[in-house]
Amino acid sequence: HVQLVESGGGSVQSGGSLTLSCFAPGYTYTRTCMGWFRQDPGKERDWVAIYGSRGIATYRGGVKGRFTLSQDHAKNTLTLEMHDLKPEDTAMYYCGAVQPEGSLCRWTGAYWGQGTQVTVS
Repeated sequence: HVQLVESGGGSVQSGGSLTLSCFAPGYTYTRTCMGWFRQDPGKERDWVAIYGSRGIATYRGGVKGRFTLSQDHAKNTLTLEMHDLKPEDTAMYYCGAVQPEGSLCRWTGAYWGQGTQVTVS
């Protein structure tokens, strides 16, 4: 099965930068149905930046212009570059991926990593 391992989280001050990486050697698709989600304790996981079924990066309002999603398929790595971080970006960040079903990405059936914590003060 697909395994995903996140890294790159940490604690930074407002305005700082972090780069999150997701190693997913079992995922063979390119810029398709994979991305980054985040979650606070007691809240539901929500999307941050994803590739949908058409290879287009889509960003959550509030992060567009600050975050950049990319994939290095040769290295089996999905990356989220985060700049100008704000306290509201604080969360556990998860890498997710799922096999596309036609034009749909059914995220409820996705594979998930263990998460990496991002804290901004």
